[in-house]
Amino acid sequence: MYAVIKTGGKQYRVQVGDKLKVEKLNVPVGQTVELETLMVRDDNGNVILDKGKVIAEVKGHGLGRKLIVFKYRPKKNYRRWKGHRQPYTELEIKEIQI
Repeated sequence: MYAVIKTGGKQYRVQVGDKLKVEKLNVPVGQTVELETLMVRDDNGNVILDKGKVIAEVKGHGLGRKLIVFKYRPKKNYRRWKGHRQPYTELEIKEIQI
């Protein structure tokens, strides 16, 4: 059984036991969160739309790897460096309900 969930403007295909990093959620570590489902497919191959629930537990928060933003104009002595680290929340899928 798997589900397609939507969080942080992105969609993820998840199964029970999966761990994934999503856009930062304001939920304390150890609490559970209910995620919006777009589709659930059960073991028999039946597809259920908009009726499932996905329960996930928050395992931690962190920052992603550093991305470098570099602006450059040739022959004008213009160079700008900027770094960015995107915050994320790590989730573990506990249950998929139909």
